[in-house]
Amino acid sequence: MNSILLISRSPIPDSIIPKTFPTIIQNVSDPSSFGNHPSSVSESKIFVSKQLGLHCVRIERNENMSRDQILEIRNELAKDKIDFLVFNSLLPKSEKSLFVFDMDSTVIKEEVIDELARKHGVFEEVASVTKKAMEGGMGFDEALRLRVEHLKGLSIQSFKEVYDLLQLNDGMENVFQFVPANGCKIGILSGGFSPVLELFSKKYPIDFFRANGLEEKNGFFTGEILGEIINREKKELYLKKYANELSIPLDRVVAVGDGANDALMLNAAGFGIGIHAKQGLKDKITNWIEFTDLSALVFLFENSF
Repeated sequence: MNSILLISRSPIPDSIIPKTFPTIIQNVSDPSSFGNHPSSVSESKIFVSKQLGLHCVRIERNENMSRDQILEIRNELAKDKIDFLVFNSLLPKSEKSLFVFDMDSTVIKEEVIDELARKHGVFEEVASVTKKAMEGGMGFDEALRLRVEHLKGLSIQSFKEVYDLLQLNDGMENVFQFVPANGCKIGILSGGFSPVLELFSKKYPIDFFRANGLEEKNGFFTGEILGEIINREKKELYLKKYANELSIPLDRVVAVGDGANDALMLNAAGFGIGIHAKQGLKDKITNWIEFTDLSALVFLFENSF
């Protein structure tokens, strides 16, 4: 049975359900009678919930939907600023799950390499490489190496100074509370840099992380990457590796990111979700959050209803 979630910052009008899913509601004169209890109509069950300032309608139904149907419904619901997610099931309250996040523009609002470049006075140079990569002019690995070269001579202390400026993305503070409270693990797989994640993991409940290492000499960065590059393939690899080590099946893994570099990771997870995703990622996935924030992830748990 599929689990369909409609999530909004405002109460979701009763009229939305029959308008969006006309085959679900048949011969029901008062849709508001669903209230806070499940109702069985046309082999579907409807639940409602309010958590962390967000409102959610959950619909359980047997029929599968194609990606085109999901996109069509999402576009219709977007007129009312309602997010729309579709999964095979929700996370069971009795089983351990794993949440894996990208870092920059996902867990935090900023792109760390841009902040380092500004500090080092090479923002325009780094931005030009980023632009070329986004336009398809070069791959992620090559673009990262070129951008890191511009950081040559940057002091190690700069990472602490930039770290102190970083802000959690909206709703992430809630994630750090309700995910561990449900007995679940949190990991970060980042195309950014290890020095930031090392500082970050000391403050927040991060069970593991992978990011790019930077070579340093005498307290300054050499402009070289140390070790492997965490690209899209490595994100998928490490997601599967950590899930296996934690004995958590992929259908209980949630992966969240914002860019095309996260697509393989998201599609490998049972719950792959874009957060304010760039178009390059939206073209490769089915589910994304556009109008609410990361607090919406609470509705992935069965016990939120």
